[in-house]
Amino acid sequence: MIRFPDSQSAPGLSRRRLLRTGTLAAGALTAGPLVWPRPLHAATGTPGPFDQAARDRLIDQARSFPTLHSLILARGEEVLIDRALRGPPTDQPVNVKSLSKTVIALLVGIAIDRGVLTGTDQRVADLLGDQMPADPDPRLDRLTIGHLLSMQAGLERTSGPNYGRWVQSSNWVRFALARDFIDEPGGRMLYSTGNTHLLSAILTKAARRSTFALARDWLGRPLDITIPPWPTDPQGIYFGGNQMLLSPRAVLAIGQMVRRGGTTADGRRVVSADWIATSWQPRATSPYTGDAYGYGWFTRDVGGMTGHYGWGYGGQMLYVVPDIGLVAVVTSDDDVPSGRTGYVRDLHGLIGDAVTAIA
Repeated sequence: MIRFPDSQSAPGLSRRRLLRTGTLAAGALTAGPLVWPRPLHAATGTPGPFDQAARDRLIDQARSFPTLHSLILARGEEVLIDRALRGPPTDQPVNVKSLSKTVIALLVGIAIDRGVLTGTDQRVADLLGDQMPADPDPRLDRLTIGHLLSMQAGLERTSGPNYGRWVQSSNWVRFALARDFIDEPGGRMLYSTGNTHLLSAILTKAARRSTFALARDWLGRPLDITIPPWPTDPQGIYFGGNQMLLSPRAVLAIGQMVRRGGTTADGRRVVSADWIATSWQPRATSPYTGDAYGYGWFTRDVGGMTGHYGWGYGGQMLYVVPDIGLVAVVTSDDDVPSGRTGYVRDLHGLIGDAVTAIA
């Protein structure tokens, strides 16, 4: 069982610490053997006590960010910090924005584990053939589930300046599939929410159930978390890759499941450990941050260790640092950009300081 600390405010420190940031070259990151996690005791040379002073320093740092709403930090099964600094309590659902993409990627992995999908090399044309444009580009025949997961579809993005036209269209799936190719499938990373929405459409068609129903049954029930319904497209397909509603504690439960290698606290299998390893394997590089990207997860150096993270607009973050069994959740204002302002770099620094305090 996850143990939550006292939710009363702890006294903060007046001094703001400088945040350390650093990026490990994407080419140096490999999936490697996974540890779920190392034993947390002195005999292994791994983390020692996390004292009140360290907790206070991290809370003070978090409080210094005006758009940060909540911070949860866990080591193994112990929750070290669970603090709502602004906004709703940590047990209330919030819009996690593009952190939804990490959740959709997990659902795809579960679908493969269960035989609903055959694998990441399954062709999109075989799954969404009735949604293809009238005169399709031949490259659509080479587009796979894996390309969508790794943001290597090659299709013109539906994010950024194209987002408004896409969500105002009458059929989001057809709109995304009808974009021009500006790279080959499997080429450079082109971050596009349309890719993840195509995955939601694929899950819906292959399972003959809504993505919401799958999320509720495959994640919500085994993890004992509430997943409310979130917006759909004009055809009723749940938005894949944006607008999902989850409480910070629900995000923590998902991160803890991943940190354990795909199981609940009592050992029930949710998703295979192989899928998590596959998801963390770098396949592309973000043109904006230089961080590696796998299937719904970014990877970078966090406090001198390899960390995997999901990122939603505004600073909705889930971090997993397997070597020390750390899971961190941050929620923030969902209408203030986090990339261009440098805020996400500050969040990386905050979690890096948490890694240092623990390790």
